[in-house]
Amino acid sequence: MKVFLGGTINGSRWRDELIAKLKIDYFNPVVDDWDENAQLIEEREKESSDFLLFVLTPLMKCVFSVAEVVDASNKTPEKTIFCVLDSDGGLSWDEDQIKAFDAVSRMVESNGALVFDSLDEIAEYLNDKSLL
Repeated sequence: MKVFLGGTINGSRWRDELIAKLKIDYFNPVVDDWDENAQLIEEREKESSDFLLFVLTPLMKCVFSVAEVVDASNKTPEKTIFCVLDSDGGLSWDEDQIKAFDAVSRMVESNGALVFDSLDEIAEYLNDKSLL
């Protein structure tokens, strides 16, 4: 069983924190030099992974991960997981951002995907799935 670790990069350490808790295999798409080959590898890993996880934190700089999770929740809701962390690297969301991400979470969930509030919840869910 494998999970694709998508979402906020930009110096965020959420992947390291989650990886330490996982008892399943994972693919970390973060590379030093993003190029066409890295993109091809990422697409292949998304296809072969059992779960597509997208974690957003206040360190995010672009919105592509939002598009990715909405797309995944439409195309493969049974393997899509979404989480928005309240804080990261000393930053927190503002009130308008919180409202927007609550709406995205509801949209993703209404598409049939799973939404969690913490990395602990995600790790517990994925580790329990690996026992089945």
